[in-house]
Amino acid sequence: MREIAHQIVGGPAGTATRFGNVFDPNTGAIQARVALGGQADLDRAIAAAQKVQPAWAATNPQRRARVMFKFKELIEQNMQALAELLASEHGKVVDDAKGDIQRGLEVVEVCCGLPHMLKGDYTEGAGPGIDVYSMRQPLGIGAGITPFNFPAMIPMWMFAPAIATGNAFILKPSERDPSVPNRLCELFLEAGAPEGLLQVVHGDKEMVDAILDHPAIAAVSFVGSSDIAHYVYSRGVAAGKRVQAMGGAKNHGIVMPDADMDQAVNDLIGAAYGSAGERCMALPVAVPVGEETADRLREKLVAEIGKLRVGISTDKDAQYGPVVSAQHKAKIEQWIQTGVDEGAELVVDGRGFSLQGYEKGFFVGPSLFDHVTPEMSAYKEEIFGPVLQIVRAKNFEEALELPTKHQYGNGVAIFTRNGHAAREFAKRVQVGMVGINVPIPVPVSYHSFGGWKRSAFGDTNQYGMEGIRFWTKVKTVTQRWPDGGAGDSAFIIPTMG
Repeated sequence: MREIAHQIVGGPAGTATRFGNVFDPNTGAIQARVALGGQADLDRAIAAAQKVQPAWAATNPQRRARVMFKFKELIEQNMQALAELLASEHGKVVDDAKGDIQRGLEVVEVCCGLPHMLKGDYTEGAGPGIDVYSMRQPLGIGAGITPFNFPAMIPMWMFAPAIATGNAFILKPSERDPSVPNRLCELFLEAGAPEGLLQVVHGDKEMVDAILDHPAIAAVSFVGSSDIAHYVYSRGVAAGKRVQAMGGAKNHGIVMPDADMDQAVNDLIGAAYGSAGERCMALPVAVPVGEETADRLREKLVAEIGKLRVGISTDKDAQYGPVVSAQHKAKIEQWIQTGVDEGAELVVDGRGFSLQGYEKGFFVGPSLFDHVTPEMSAYKEEIFGPVLQIVRAKNFEEALELPTKHQYGNGVAIFTRNGHAAREFAKRVQVGMVGINVPIPVPVSYHSFGGWKRSAFGDTNQYGMEGIRFWTKVKTVTQRWPDGGAGDSAFIIPTMG
């Protein structure tokens, strides 16, 4: 059986004593096993990073950017193979896997412009003969702990800006689909990065805790469930680290009476069921405003759900594939039952879905609920599967209140032709990322990604200039060059002069 080892300097394969199974979600079969490391493996990675990071930080920004340019080129050359490898372990269809890689690659593209982003500020004549300037310097060693649902995109969101700004980086990806992170590390080395600059360690909670506690790691970026995000944030900050921890979501799509209903339905279908709903920016809650809007929306959704094709990852005609594991499939189906028990109307039931020839695969059919209420736990919590819930609102204010009062505040969308309504909604809704006729409002790579409330812990977002700020610290220099005159003998603070 194939074994997936750490990608660390001084960490040969075959030394692990604990392993995790890597499944093929399409068949349910175990296809590989991954090493589950601990403190000793992390210590080796840290030692290698400490050796290489100072010289990398001293390398001028344009030379660092050239590595990013080459890495981008290698990713593009290997796109098909990477997507197929990703799909084989995650379960998403190959085209969706390409999107996963592409959205990460876009952050790498932005980091190719690093020399411009690292320019500091300068003030001439802040005082008599005094100039002030600032510079951004790397933190040292950063670490990323990433989830199973985007094994290419999220690692690149983290390590591209971290390394471009002069840090070394240690990545701990999900043990469920670890092969693509390993391959990214190999390609980064091929792009000209020095050995030890980007390393991958595999593991479970033992490795996570080792990362959070290690004094040599200056900053940690995390994406996962909200409970674990809070844990990571609390433990990391207690250890004196800078931490950004992105959590779960329950994103809403508000459908106004004047919306282009066909477009809204098409967007909701893709956003709710794409990637089997395993996205923190999925749109699992539709909020039609008014009963007539709700009835029209429901009728069209049912018709479109009936056309959805669920298939294996390599099925070019499939809208989505299996979920990542048998445990996750069972969890999704339990949430569906919870919704039924709580009194919601199950319009379309995706449980018991089976694909001929792949009966042991982790497939869940599309489900649709109507008459869901805010008091239901199935509404309050993240299901993370192909389940869409309709929560009916009487008017705009009630629709606005739903995402604003929800415990999560990651993303939200409004579908309308009314510019005033859209503007009011964007201004007043208490959510970090807003889409106006855009169902999945993940910001482009030169902006930044981040939610509010229990969707994010920490005050700095992912990638863009926010990412540059997170992975650097500011140093401000106040300088004076005396000219030898009589007035140079006594220094007076400029603000007191």
